[in-house]
Amino acid sequence: MAATSVALRGAIRHEVSWWDRLKQPFFYAILIGWAILSIAPFYLSVVFSLKPVQNIYDKPLFWPQPFTLDNYAKIITQFEYFPQWLLNSTIVAVFLCLVRTLFCAMGGYAFARMKFPGKNLLFTAMLVSMMIPGQVTIITNFLIIGPRVFHLIDNLWAVILPGITTAFGVFMMTQFFKSIPKDLEEAAYIDGADRFTVFFRLILPLSQTSLITLALFTFQGEWNAFMWPLIVLRTPTNFTLPLGLQWFKGEYYSLYSIILAGSLFNALPIIIIFFLFQRFFIQSIATTGLKGV
Repeated sequence: MAATSVALRGAIRHEVSWWDRLKQPFFYAILIGWAILSIAPFYLSVVFSLKPVQNIYDKPLFWPQPFTLDNYAKIITQFEYFPQWLLNSTIVAVFLCLVRTLFCAMGGYAFARMKFPGKNLLFTAMLVSMMIPGQVTIITNFLIIGPRVFHLIDNLWAVILPGITTAFGVFMMTQFFKSIPKDLEEAAYIDGADRFTVFFRLILPLSQTSLITLALFTFQGEWNAFMWPLIVLRTPTNFTLPLGLQWFKGEYYSLYSIILAGSLFNALPIIIIFFLFQRFFIQSIATTGLKGV
């Protein structure tokens, strides 16, 4: 009996190829290596921002020794424009986060539930607009915001107005609203609710996950936006934080520890928001993937 068991285990071991035995450790090794490569730039930024300016290239390179918080203190106390840049970025990101989420939800609901002339044509045009690179429309957007129509150059509204809604946001909400059963709305209409009541008191509460995800995408994108603010903003007092850091880098290009400290100030809100809402973010991405949106 024992001899039979040994022979059976030997046969099974023989049938398992060397690739089947090694593929799991191999893939884990690749994932660990990729994770290290992805985290390394951020980790080094933190380390260099915590070292004195004069010691930034001293060994050890991978540990903040000597350790100091002076770079962060200098950013806050010695550079007069930094609080203003932080405030401008907050205004733009929060305002667009709220307004774009609402407008995209309203547009998505119209495409998903309402019937109106040219609906299919408009939806197709919106999908086509998603395929056009943003750089192609920069000149026309500049003419509309600037000298031809609104005359808002060097004003925060020049950053806000073009981003009030996006085709991606409308498309995302349209696909989500299509997944909500129509029976819920019909029951509400039978109870006497009108269109606005159904949308604000029934549809939006059911869409929290998608709305939070869209809001997170919006906040992240607008907080880190650089190209469009660079085109329409001119004076340092109107700069957003990413644009201000670039200007700051040009004037103090050799103080990398301070520059990295300022960059981490820029990344900090995104990190906090992600950890606060990661459950909604991951849930929405997983649901979206299952539905093939």
